[in-house]
Amino acid sequence: MGSWPFVGGFIGFMIVWAIINSWALANNAWDPYPYILLNLFLSMLAGLQGAILLIAAKRQDAIAAAMAQHDHDTNLKSKEEIDLLMAINSQQLEILRELQIFAAAANVRIDAGAGA
Repeated sequence: MGSWPFVGGFIGFMIVWAIINSWALANNAWDPYPYILLNLFLSMLAGLQGAILLIAAKRQDAIAAAMAQHDHDTNLKSKEEIDLLMAINSQQLEILRELQIFAAAANVRIDAGAGA
């Protein structure tokens, strides 16, 4: 149940059953009041609805799984890029500290040279 072969088999079975009963009982009214025939068609409809809903649910699950995998892959790539940017940021901060030390030392020399 929940596949297209099931739907086809179910429809085929119902058609064969209806044809056999119609021909075998052609002289006798096998559905004198519409409730029996109505019950047959409602049963077929219920069987098809269940199968089609299962097919749709399976397809939706496959789509959701593919989307989740794509999200996971995107998150991993984003994490790698963020880690790279954080490493670059750390390097830039280290360079800035070195520049501040260098600038402070140069400023001391300038002040010392101006006082002379």
